[in-house]
Amino acid sequence: MFPTTGAVDGADTAWLLAAFALVLLMTPGLALFYGGMVRSKSVLNMMMMCLTAIPVVWLLWVAFGYSMTFGPDRGGVVGDPTTFAGLRGLVGAFGADGSDAGAVPLVGHVPALLFVAFQAGFAMVTVALIAGAVADRMRFVSWLVFAALWATLVYFPVAHWVFSVPGLTAERGGWIVEHLKAIDFAGGTAVEINSGASALVMALLLGRRAGWPRDPMRPHNLPFVMLGAGLLWFGWFGFNAGSTLAANGAAALIVVNTLGAGAVSMVSWLIVEKVRHGKPTSFGAASGVVAGLVAITPSCSAVTPIGALAVGAAAGAISSYAIELKYRWRYDDSLDVVGVHLVSGVVGMLMIGLVGSASAPAGRDGLLYGGGVDQLWRQAVAVIVVLGYAMVVTLLIGLVLKATIGLRADPQHEADGLDDGQHAESAYDLHVRGGRLEPGR
Repeated sequence: MFPTTGAVDGADTAWLLAAFALVLLMTPGLALFYGGMVRSKSVLNMMMMCLTAIPVVWLLWVAFGYSMTFGPDRGGVVGDPTTFAGLRGLVGAFGADGSDAGAVPLVGHVPALLFVAFQAGFAMVTVALIAGAVADRMRFVSWLVFAALWATLVYFPVAHWVFSVPGLTAERGGWIVEHLKAIDFAGGTAVEINSGASALVMALLLGRRAGWPRDPMRPHNLPFVMLGAGLLWFGWFGFNAGSTLAANGAAALIVVNTLGAGAVSMVSWLIVEKVRHGKPTSFGAASGVVAGLVAITPSCSAVTPIGALAVGAAAGAISSYAIELKYRWRYDDSLDVVGVHLVSGVVGMLMIGLVGSASAPAGRDGLLYGGGVDQLWRQAVAVIVVLGYAMVVTLLIGLVLKATIGLRADPQHEADGLDDGQHAESAYDLHVRGGRLEPGR
């Protein structure tokens, strides 16, 4: 029966409480990361798009989203949305003094409600990731409706295919890991490829920003970008290592792998940037870190620390090339969601089939460790299925919204900036006083 009931493990619970906080921090971190990348006239709009993913997803998650993701399997497609609707059956019983009464619903050895909150953080940041591709031109109300529909129709089903609870996968689905036997420890498909593929579709549906690529549209605040990248890196330790649901040796290895992949990916990106463009940049450093973290997300339990370095090196180099494809193919992915998240997510999934090691917790050898191509083809199938599903369903959602409430902001709002047009605010309110610029009051 899922969940079981019993006494919680204090160490595992303490670790997951910390990991939950780290994961939740990633969405504000992403808001800073993306907010620094856009022009100054749309920074508040971008940060609002990221932060509103938290309440939109949480309301859906409590109502039916958690149940769709982790409820009993229905046809191999989605979990039963009614089993845990309203988090029914997950609270447990408490004594008169407020202490546990010995009947706490558990996932593994931690309270089921804590697992609910932890996994909600994954859904929140995944929805927010898509905002980077539609920056500067999507109506805010349309974004909120899109976020709700996308989480329900794309994220919850794909997460059901991917995320598993040890020993309980067969009962509640997870066909990608249970039946296909692909490895995706913390969401290379459900989080990264899912959001990246959907971002590409939405960028194409919305069309290019006015003036792109003719006019320069540089990041307006690189310190924001660097700070956001640092917060994302910090939160990613909870994202990856917290997915063990235990304070154990596997979590320790995953922390080391997450650190190594992010670090080497930064170096790899900067080397390519130096060779191709003459100078390494802070923007490239921040992007390189995120590319490596994306790639190690699915592979963190499948590779050794040396393998993690290879994953990071590949992700940084490949993504640094991939972000420039939008200029060749003329699609306006404003903040490089496709080049970083989709591409590095694919790299991370496929690298498992190359440098996966049986000595890592996942226990399977890749091609370069003598395992042949068996794991590689399984990883490739998982990538193709998730990419295809995300693109098709996102296209349908986008077309419906475009034909009904509309997707694109008013041209005048775009010209003036979405901060003013959509929110009647300005991030940097400067007035001329006494012949000089002073902060507005």
